[in-house]
Amino acid sequence: MTWSQMQPLLEQACTETLIMVGWSTLIAVVGGLPLGILLVLTDKGGLLQNTLVNKVIGQIVNIGRSLPFIILMVALMNFTRWVTGTTIGSEAAIVPLAIGGIPFFARLVETAVREVDHGLVEAVQAMGGNTWTIVRKVLVPEALPSLIASTTTTIIALIGYSAMAGTVGGGGLGDLAVRYGYQRFDTGLMWITVAILAVVISLIQFAGDYAARALHRRGGRSGASPRLRLLKAKEPAAADISKVA
Repeated sequence: MTWSQMQPLLEQACTETLIMVGWSTLIAVVGGLPLGILLVLTDKGGLLQNTLVNKVIGQIVNIGRSLPFIILMVALMNFTRWVTGTTIGSEAAIVPLAIGGIPFFARLVETAVREVDHGLVEAVQAMGGNTWTIVRKVLVPEALPSLIASTTTTIIALIGYSAMAGTVGGGGLGDLAVRYGYQRFDTGLMWITVAILAVVISLIQFAGDYAARALHRRGGRSGASPRLRLLKAKEPAAADISKVA
């Protein structure tokens, strides 16, 4: 196959992969972020300690993470057909990609949020901050560099999942590699597809690492963030009020 014949196929496959990974990442972040935070809040010693809720959410996340993606796609075929009207194509592949990405990202969020200095949480509580304030002003901002790294890991995992989706007609670069590289023995096109995936993953990893390092330099765990400095500045005032009382 000549390059002029490959080019439109590669452009279409790249577009389909971008759509699948983009939408599934968005859904995974929106769904996984609150789940991961809730796992921390409801855990023993958490702000919303609830053993039953924590175990239920934990088991759901564990089950979602334990299923191989190819099996998850097959298990969700009826649900995918109900949502999108079909089980073939990039739109249909978004459904299992998103559902598989949510528990994956949730565990990464849980790990990132647990790393936040508990002393900062206690300082906000001492100033009368409620749970929502702690989540919005402390947990998420202080864990942001780790959350960026977690998002990068999730995107790369979903790219791998999207390639597997191509084996069952999900579209994208995986589908192109299977149909032409494997079934038609076009090794040239297959290696071009592999090279594109390798370059894309490397660029995403570089961008994610750069963003995480930039946030660390601006005030991550290597130094006091603006919010932390603000809270520290307010602590003496709070102490003076308690003395007056």
